[in-house]
Amino acid sequence: MRELKQLRQDAFGIFQAGLEAVDPSEAVKRYVTRREDMLEVCGAHYPLANYRHVHVVGAGKASAQMALAIEDLLGDRVSGGRVIVKYGHSAPLSKVEVIEAGHPVPDQNGLRGAAEIIKLLQTAESNDLIVCLISGGGSALLSCPARGLTLEDKQSMTQLLLNCGAKIQEINAIRKHLSGLKGGRLAQVAHPATLVSLILSDVIGDPIESIASGPSAPDPSTFADCLRIIAKYGIEQKIPANVKLHLEQGADGEVEETPKPGDPIFAQVRNVIVGSNRLAMEAAKRKAETLGYNSLILSGFIEGETRLVAALHAAIAHEIDSSGNPVSRPACIISGGETTVTIRGDGRGGRNQEFALAAALAIESLQDVVVLSGGTDGTDGPTDAAGAVADNGTLRRARGRGLDAEQFLQRNDSYNFFQPLGDLLVTGPTLTNVMDLRLMLLG
Repeated sequence: MRELKQLRQDAFGIFQAGLEAVDPSEAVKRYVTRREDMLEVCGAHYPLANYRHVHVVGAGKASAQMALAIEDLLGDRVSGGRVIVKYGHSAPLSKVEVIEAGHPVPDQNGLRGAAEIIKLLQTAESNDLIVCLISGGGSALLSCPARGLTLEDKQSMTQLLLNCGAKIQEINAIRKHLSGLKGGRLAQVAHPATLVSLILSDVIGDPIESIASGPSAPDPSTFADCLRIIAKYGIEQKIPANVKLHLEQGADGEVEETPKPGDPIFAQVRNVIVGSNRLAMEAAKRKAETLGYNSLILSGFIEGETRLVAALHAAIAHEIDSSGNPVSRPACIISGGETTVTIRGDGRGGRNQEFALAAALAIESLQDVVVLSGGTDGTDGPTDAAGAVADNGTLRRARGRGLDAEQFLQRNDSYNFFQPLGDLLVTGPTLTNVMDLRLMLLG
């Protein structure tokens, strides 16, 4: 018991080290500096005297914290701006207005915020500089339905895609084609101003066209791709009629496509990744090593069905226990990325809590093993938890309370499994977002 208690304590410390490495304000300041009247962004120089106005816009769970860094760097040179964040993710800004809105399902506040950003960008001229701050959650928060669509259409479509197990790249491909700002359309509205986008990535591989649905990036996906995704998950008969008509008209060339690579509107656009899941994993590894663990980053590209991913991690734990491969005890295995959950029951939870529950079922026969899985944004599904922690004694303690882990897993009810055990990972809003961080410790 004493060994498990220490392993749990270490897991929390390692997870916290990962979070600290992707603090949004510090991430911005690593890539953006100012010397007198010269702004430097990742090697590119922007003489502030050349610009009539410097506006700040953005969307995402971390965008307010990122705006704090920009206000600190630029001070009075910031003319104003607006960023849209998830409820509870605000920050005390002096020049930039913060609008709180719904996530992961968009709401009226997001609609209003997007309209105000469009209004501001439409005033921009060639001698203006737009600093765009993008982070995870931006897709839902930057809600501007394409012509002929309603907020209700987008809400319904978002929920369908979340429930069917679609990958985030697939969800965002469709979001881009239902929006007036995503898929490069924000850059289209801002043209001919100079646009610099600073991006905190929450997508595997950090593709700028997918993060927050790429509002400032060329979009390689098409309306035809969207129809294929809908057919793949068998939801053709469930999507709103307006959405189906819009996508079909787009595939037939009756609705304008999103801006593609090579479009001249991107000539004055620069997109810079300032933070990612990789940074969080590397910081977690360094922390684990200082605590004496033989540490290994398994992969930052983990995706797929959560239960299968949990089974893979448990198999690695068994291999370490049996052969000392790929690292020997004491061991810390770290992985990142973002899995998906196909909803089969009516329970409550999220992908990280479900990962911990599925892993608990597979590690009970081992000794001194702890698994922690958490969303770096502090939220996991529609719950107040970031994730959960489990160990090889979790099922024994659960049975003592009359909890059947298999039944809770089948109902997708991981939250109500871990809550009475006191094993939910509750951080509150972390004000950052770089996907998930999973840890597996063997003492």
